Amino acid sequence: MRAALRLRRPLDFTRVQRLGAVCRHRDLKISVCGSDSPHNRYGIVTSKRLGNAVARNKCKRRLRAIVSQLHGQLHQGFDVVLIARPSIVRQPFGELYRILYGLLVKARLMENC
Repeated sequence: MRAALRLRRPLDFTRVQRLGAVCRHRDLKISVCGSDSPHNRYGIVTSKRLGNAVARNKCKRRLRAIVSQLHGQLHQGFDVVLIARPSIVRQPFGELYRILYGLLVKARLMENC
């Protein structure tokens, strides 16, 4: 995922989590908030409760891969924060894709919805 598509500043993460709409799943939570940017920006949060650094980084890589696949199908102009929960580590990639896709549809970010 390009650097321009990532949320980096703690202030941005806080703003999205405080003001954004939230959609939850047992394994993943997303917060969505409008922004002034012409494109979406994404942030991924993985806490130490997820496991060691290997598990956290694997989770982030998988979520980034799914987001980059779906980026073209999403409405633009939003900041999105993905918060991984500990049970996500055991999910296969296909199931993770299905979960994130469902949450994006629920958040009304998909173009075809």
